[in-house]
Amino acid sequence: MEYWQQGWVWVVAGVVLGVLEMLIPGFVFLGFAIGAVVVGALIWIGVLGHYVPLTLLIFAAISVLSWLVLRLIMGVRHGQTKVWDRDINDN
Repeated sequence: MEYWQQGWVWVVAGVVLGVLEMLIPGFVFLGFAIGAVVVGALIWIGVLGHYVPLTLLIFAAISVLSWLVLRLIMGVRHGQTKVWDRDINDN
């Protein structure tokens, strides 16, 4: 059995991506982390894992969908701007 077909590999990849999101904040890796964990769970319950292109397509779809939902929930609201009240060079 290849690594693509094992659920624990996807879950570990999701955890690593989640840690990367905490270390390099930019709201990029969280959607991929959620997608990887969900795909790992789907492989563990037996829904996915036999056909790699379908597994990657499901991973991409879940990742993009979760990223869009998270951006909608936690992102910058329409009309909202970031206001800087102090400069990094100010003492």
